Amino acid sequence: MMTTNSARLRFYGINLGVPVFLALLVFVTFDLTTVDRQLSDMLFDSAAGVFPIGQIHLFETITHKWARIIPNLTGELAIIGAIVSFVWPLLEKRRDSALTRLALRARLETPLRFARRHRLDFFFVTVAFALSTGMIHYLKSHTSVYCPVETTLYGGTQAHVEWFRNFNLLHEAGAGRCWPGGHASSAFSLLALYFVARRYAWRHSNLLLAGILLLGMIYGTTRVLQGWHFMSHTFWAGIVVWLSSLLVALCFYGRARLQQPIRKASRSLGSDRPVAAPLKAPTAVSRSVG
Repeated sequence: MMTTNSARLRFYGINLGVPVFLALLVFVTFDLTTVDRQLSDMLFDSAAGVFPIGQIHLFETITHKWARIIPNLTGELAIIGAIVSFVWPLLEKRRDSALTRLALRARLETPLRFARRHRLDFFFVTVAFALSTGMIHYLKSHTSVYCPVETTLYGGTQAHVEWFRNFNLLHEAGAGRCWPGGHASSAFSLLALYFVARRYAWRHSNLLLAGILLLGMIYGTTRVLQGWHFMSHTFWAGIVVWLSSLLVALCFYGRARLQQPIRKASRSLGSDRPVAAPLKAPTAVSRSVG
C-alpha cells in the first residue's frame, strides 16, 4: 500500500510532471527547430500561394464552425446546471407551494435533484472552462504570434516570430493572436469532464481522457491543414488547458479524491451524501387540513 508521500509524488509526477516534460519536448522539438514550417510547407501550394484545404468552405464549416457546438454546449450546460442546482432546495422548503406541485407534476424532481447533487461539479466545469479560456487568451495577446497564412512565409505581410521571443508578461505584445491554438483549446477544455470522472473514480475515466485528447488533436490538426496554425500550437493548447484544469480540480476536489483507484468506482456519478426521499405531491386532503 502506498504511503501518503509516495501517493502524492505519484499523482503530481503523472499529472504535473508528464505535462511539463511534454512542454519541454515540444519546445525543443518544434520551437527551437523548423519542424513546424516543414510540416506546413508540405500543405502549402506555393504555385497558387494558398493552403488548398483552406479554400474548401465546407471543410471550414464542418471542422471549425460546427465543431464549436460540442465545447460550447458543454459549457452552457454547466452554467445552467450550476444555476438550476439552487432550485430544488428552495422548493423543498416550500413543499405546499403551487410551484413545488407544478414541478412534481412535470416530473422535474429527478433532474432538479441531480443538479443539486452535482452542484460542485457544475461549478467546477464552469470555472475550469473560464480559467483555461482565460489562459489561452492571455497567452495569445501576450505573445502576439501571427498565424501561418498571415506571415511572409505563406504570402502574408507579417513576420514569423516564435512566441518566446515576443512574450511580454504584463502587457500585450502586439496584434497577433495565434499561439496557442484557440480551436484546439476549445476541445481540450473538455478535459474538465475527465477530472469530474476521476472524482467519482469512474471506470471509463481513461477512455474519456483518450477521447478528449483525440478530439483536441483533430480540432487542432484541421486548422493546421487550413494554414491557420502550426502543429506545435495544438500541443501547447493541450498542455495549457490541462494545467489550468488540473489547478481548478485540485482547488475543488483535492488530490486524494482525484487519486482514488478506478477499481473502487461507484456504480453511478453520485454524491457522497445520502439522497433524501422524494417529495410527494400534496393531496387534496392534505391541502384542506389546517
